[in-house]
Amino acid sequence: MCGLPGSGKSTLARQLASNVPAIRLCTDEWQAALNISHSDETFHDLLEDQLWSFAKDLIGLEQSVIFEKGLWRRSERDKKRREARELGVDIELHYFDVPVYELTRRLEIRNAQAGANDCPVTKEEIEAYSNIFQAPDEVELALFASSVVHRHVDSELGIVIGVAN
Repeated sequence: MCGLPGSGKSTLARQLASNVPAIRLCTDEWQAALNISHSDETFHDLLEDQLWSFAKDLIGLEQSVIFEKGLWRRSERDKKRREARELGVDIELHYFDVPVYELTRRLEIRNAQAGANDCPVTKEEIEAYSNIFQAPDEVELALFASSVVHRHVDSELGIVIGVAN
């Protein structure tokens, strides 16, 4: 999964986990379940590393895994793709291309309905995150075994899925 908060990663990951079937690993949900603040970035990074290690063990047992992480930087995506290939498996990347105004709208709704697994994200945070985010281009998308680009059309239509390769 590659995208900013509110882009639809968790929604799709839950659907895919049932259909594939696959084990879904989501750092944010584990952190919430352990009652650790989402602002604790040190814990988040440690947990993420541990979940990725667990994912590699599951892959070694021929279990499909959905690693639900934003993968905001190209270097992160390159590393995950390289490590997966070392395990003899390919990665299907789902990239969520959703404009900041739509992310803000979705996050306002999600924040108002915040539950145990939600991580509130403010408008200011999503704008800052969007400046850090490195969207994959066509060349990068072609490096994955398969990639799916989820493009936002408008809030009434939701997400249109297009297969990049």
